[in-house]
Amino acid sequence: MDVLSFSFLCCKLLFFLSESSFASDTITSSQSLSDGRTLVSKEGSFELGFFSPGSSKNRYVGIWYKNMPVKTVVWVANRINPINDSSGVLVVNKTGNLVLTSQNKSVVWSANLSKEVRTPVVLQLLDSGNLVLRGERDGDSETYLWQSFDYPSDTLLPGMKLGWDFKTGLERRITSWKSSDDPSPGDFIWKIERQFYPELVMWKGSRKFYRTGPWNGLIFSASSLRLNPIFKYRFVFNEDELYYTFYLTDKDVISRTVMNQTVSLRQRFIWRKANQSWELYSNLPKDQCDTYGLCGAYGICIISQSPICQCLEGFHPKSGGYVDWSQGCVHNKPLNYSRKDGFIKFSELKLPDSTSSWVSKSMNLKECREKCLENSSCMAYTNSDITRGGSGCVMWFGDLIDMRNFQDGGQDLYIRMSASELGAKNEPTTTILVILISASGLFTVVLMVGCYIRISRGNIAGNNRRTDQENEDQNEDLELPLFELATIANATDNFSINKKLGEGGFGPVYKGTLADGQEIAVKRLSKISEQGLKELKNEVILFSKLQHRNLVKLLGCCIQGEEKLLIYEFMPNRSLDSFIFGLDPSTNQTKRKLLDWPKRFCIICGTARGLLYLHHDSRLRIIHRDLKASNVLLDHEMNPKISDFGLARTFVGDEIEGSTKRVVGTYGYMAPEYASDGLFSVKSDVFSFGILLLEIVSGKKNRGFYHSDKNLNLIGHAWKLWNNGMPSQLIDAYYQESCNLAEVIRCIHVGLLCVQHHPEDRPCMPSVILMLGSEIMLPQPKQPGFLADRKSTGPNSSSSMLESSSTNTITISTLEGR
Repeated sequence: MDVLSFSFLCCKLLFFLSESSFASDTITSSQSLSDGRTLVSKEGSFELGFFSPGSSKNRYVGIWYKNMPVKTVVWVANRINPINDSSGVLVVNKTGNLVLTSQNKSVVWSANLSKEVRTPVVLQLLDSGNLVLRGERDGDSETYLWQSFDYPSDTLLPGMKLGWDFKTGLERRITSWKSSDDPSPGDFIWKIERQFYPELVMWKGSRKFYRTGPWNGLIFSASSLRLNPIFKYRFVFNEDELYYTFYLTDKDVISRTVMNQTVSLRQRFIWRKANQSWELYSNLPKDQCDTYGLCGAYGICIISQSPICQCLEGFHPKSGGYVDWSQGCVHNKPLNYSRKDGFIKFSELKLPDSTSSWVSKSMNLKECREKCLENSSCMAYTNSDITRGGSGCVMWFGDLIDMRNFQDGGQDLYIRMSASELGAKNEPTTTILVILISASGLFTVVLMVGCYIRISRGNIAGNNRRTDQENEDQNEDLELPLFELATIANATDNFSINKKLGEGGFGPVYKGTLADGQEIAVKRLSKISEQGLKELKNEVILFSKLQHRNLVKLLGCCIQGEEKLLIYEFMPNRSLDSFIFGLDPSTNQTKRKLLDWPKRFCIICGTARGLLYLHHDSRLRIIHRDLKASNVLLDHEMNPKISDFGLARTFVGDEIEGSTKRVVGTYGYMAPEYASDGLFSVKSDVFSFGILLLEIVSGKKNRGFYHSDKNLNLIGHAWKLWNNGMPSQLIDAYYQESCNLAEVIRCIHVGLLCVQHHPEDRPCMPSVILMLGSEIMLPQPKQPGFLADRKSTGPNSSSSMLESSSTNTITISTLEGR
């Protein structure tokens, strides 16, 4: 080949390359992008150019992921006006506007800038997938003249906002393609409703199809509280804007949310590099109960029931004999529409459609109730924000539509009822009632209900009178299966010392095996423990109806003669403290090395979920008051279960705190306001959880740990490391190689938030769950409690608050768990 021919070939090759790609992420006003050429973002994540979808021959300008075997388009400019040939040109014109033209330079699409731009302008494709117009001199500034993120197509990318800009009136929504061959807007829209209590709603044409429930400060009320390792999200509602967005927790993960035209309308996908394909991570609607308004007014959808539509308690189907759920339900007893009405609390609900709602951020729940009673149109109320124990007020007017049971999330709702309905709700029902009266005047009431037995003991007034305290001791109800003493004695080899697992706060604990092979743990109340009987009764009443995978299950009890026993499911790995603080008896070496970081993190999260249930999801608010490592038991898969409810207290209604003259619990885990003033609340349990979290991370006890140079306990040491920017030094060396450093540091951060000195500064458990499972921005912790030097209270010093739980006079309320 001669020199002339070679030169001609090189020129032709260069021309071809220049036509196929700019090899750049920007074009200026002196350049254009014609069909066949593309822009590529700086790090090669996204590509902009012309494409034809599916089998269509129409040409569109769009953005897609770069270097994927299947072209995945995330944004389309000219959705409504396709070009039917390859004559399209994208250009920044002389006025600074972005314009797409076709044959004869007719405008097909433009960015429609409202003002003429006189400074030099460039078009740039960012690695976020955002196409932006900016001033040539603005560089990396995020001040854009226009951006594609303000005009989504069918895809929501990380960092893209879905919602409203109130200053400009701009609404950002995503709309499905009509089909895989046609990107023009389809029937389905995903957007935020602009109202007092905003929520994300999916529309099919002019009809609501699905909604998330309103944002309650933590999640949308129909969202799950399960930990999410893939993304974090943010919801902003202020004077300037209202929007929802999400961010990925790992920069190497690729994810997108798509609105499509199929049954699973909103789908979230994750890109799997191993098999080079998109994997469905989640979708909405999830099931039939997600169908908007399926069960009508005051109906609730329960996916596990048949039929799935049910009326709320206190309501009946409006249609009478033939149940037409579109007509919904009506009150059993008519409302007075006055202050004579009251409210029933319903839990685990997807809150009703909030179109006809009103919100006050300043009112508390009690004020909200009073305000609702004053208005005859107010049908329900609750907290508008459930973080920090609940705040704000939201009220609903008119019928309550589109509710469902939602066990992994949901929220409390107080629904208006007639006073007569409230009275009927509290009327007891029994099957068989037997009263036995002894010669001394003592009576025993036996209620046989199904296969359960309820026993109440008391004294007949005026005969052999007892003190009020004695009567209180005798009038507690026990309701759960009863075991024969012989059965338990046989299961434990007559309480053999070889079956002894250890000593609890009120007596020894034994391992047993029932005749059917089931392994059990038996708590045997010490015969000389007078106070222990109260705690045992308290634990029976509380525990008998609590059902949660992160609470130890109470199987039954045995009260026969002087023997008082509680029978639990057996936890083969004993208690958490034996792992993070104890020795392996076979090797006499620490057991901490048996807990790698993933196991520790699962224990942290499981314990948090157990507390969440106690504080928010059981019918009565339960404060444990003695949460510590020895009261967290581990099953055969190392799943944590909270145990020992002897000191727990319950609250009803809007109560959130109490006080006592005798402080009980375990030194080293007590919140400062409880230890000093006897004040306890859900936030005192949160403090204990924070201590436990820091102990799991560090492998060191808060009580008994003292830093060599500062006499600091574990909290003080963690606080010092945090302020010095060295939180990683708190990490237990036994799991350093297995840990996700960012995850561990985040746990330390959450732990320090939980142990802040003032209760109002500590997060509530729903917030803790969210903090642990996402990458939302966390506030900086304030100084923890108990940071004073411990020279007078070293590891060998004594305290009136013993390591094993001391006891207190406990007020017991009948508990109705879920």
